[in-house]
Amino acid sequence: MRARHSGDFSGSVAAMRAEPYVPPPAALLTLTEAHRAVVELLALHISRGRLHKIAPAGDGHPVMLLPGFMGGDGYSLSLRRFLSRLGYPAHGWGMGRNFGPREGVLEALEQRVDAMCQEYGTKISLVGHSLGGIFARELARELPDSIRQVISLGSPFGKGRMAASLPSRLFTALNPPEELTIEQDILHEAPPVPTTAIYSRGDGIVNWRTTLQVDGHAQTESIRVRGSHCGMTLNPAIWLVIAERLALPADRWQPFRGGSLSRLVYPRVS
Repeated sequence: MRARHSGDFSGSVAAMRAEPYVPPPAALLTLTEAHRAVVELLALHISRGRLHKIAPAGDGHPVMLLPGFMGGDGYSLSLRRFLSRLGYPAHGWGMGRNFGPREGVLEALEQRVDAMCQEYGTKISLVGHSLGGIFARELARELPDSIRQVISLGSPFGKGRMAASLPSRLFTALNPPEELTIEQDILHEAPPVPTTAIYSRGDGIVNWRTTLQVDGHAQTESIRVRGSHCGMTLNPAIWLVIAERLALPADRWQPFRGGSLSRLVYPRVS
């Protein structure tokens, strides 16, 4: 097992307190979050058949999907089935509900990544929703030789994330800052692998500004979509982005373009 960061985390706690203040989402976005997620689900049912026809076929490399805070593998079941039909061995994280980076969680995920890489004989791609995306980025930081790429969906890794996230009080109660096993002061930095951050200005759970990849490198990008936070694993536009990103050859990464409907479906790609 790899040795994780350990010791005095007072520096990380101080860094979190010194971060700029980013307010939580507007009340209207929060109050309409569930309703908009239902609209995304309906849009998915309408467009599912078309998605299977236009999405690029997969190359067979393994993909792991990591759930958001308090979520489990059931939340990504439809997306995993979609990816499986495209030709990817799509797996959940297999650890029940995501209560945060508690002791032993990331170590267990590292072991799971190692096992999948050995089973399939190739690198693994990670797709994480919200907190799951933060886990995915940390895994790629620790295991860059095992991770092909990371795709985060509304993951608040940017500076000011604690004030900008509505579930932050519950998260802090379950995961006291002084006990966190992830270095908080580097979360905003991109891991050393191709990294795509998908975000929505309609996010009613976290401020979208904290889900952008600002401190990136030559193989990082941020893609804006229209939709809610809770509906991101059910958003057909996001499904198409994920399929397109996963289909890129491992050694020929290029930024997402979006095609002829880019401005309508994907208002901003950076």
